[in-house]
Amino acid sequence: MAEPVFRALEIVARVVVAASGSPLSFSGVEHIPAHGGAVIAINHTSYVDFLPAALATYQRRRRLRFMIKAEMQQVKLVNYLIKHTKTIPVDRSAGADAYAVAVQRLREGELVGVYPEATISRSFELKPFKTGAARMAAEARVPIIPLIVWGAHRIWTKDHPKNLGRKKIPIAVAVGAPMCAAEGVEQTNAALRESMTALLHRVQQEYPHPPGVWWVPHRLGGSAPTLAEAARMDAAEFAARAAPPQQSPGRGGLDEG
Repeated sequence: MAEPVFRALEIVARVVVAASGSPLSFSGVEHIPAHGGAVIAINHTSYVDFLPAALATYQRRRRLRFMIKAEMQQVKLVNYLIKHTKTIPVDRSAGADAYAVAVQRLREGELVGVYPEATISRSFELKPFKTGAARMAAEARVPIIPLIVWGAHRIWTKDHPKNLGRKKIPIAVAVGAPMCAAEGVEQTNAALRESMTALLHRVQQEYPHPPGVWWVPHRLGGSAPTLAEAARMDAAEFAARAAPPQQSPGRGGLDEG
């Protein structure tokens, strides 16, 4: 457990959680292996759900190596932390490189955190899964550990203002039993999704959900978008990002000059 930068981050994380007053509960952490590599598959509802997930592995005296967008390397402080915490930058135009690094880390006995949904779920339900987690586990011959974080989306998520400060928002983390990769990637993905869905629903049953509230899934009587509505919102966002920037009037057009 050396790594002084990582150790400092662990201390800061616990201080931040204590300062927020948020009760943080863990269940099933015994499923996280004390030694050896494993893919930790995490649901994605928040910009800060990485923190409770990392603290769950810390309960087992383990450290979680996340995959992060390569663009974050442009931020000097973040780039420093990436280099000193074995975080894995992912260049979306050349994802094979990050995948190879992740598999190597798994073979070296590390825990690698993966979001199978890839992006934040606006519905707070599980979106369709990418195959990266299943493929990594199969290639590295390590188990997949399902992990659910619930409540962090109330602090900071898409389309809603940040709710930082001493808000005392309860956050639950539940870890499921290890899974072995099946013969086919699709079979593994389906089994992982089934396991994470059951775990998510169990955690939600134990968490109070006021009716009509924005952070409560539509299925539970909240006003969050349905999966279908959220998918349309995601598609619109993607299309807006992919569209070429519009020229302002009088700049570079045929009318000029």
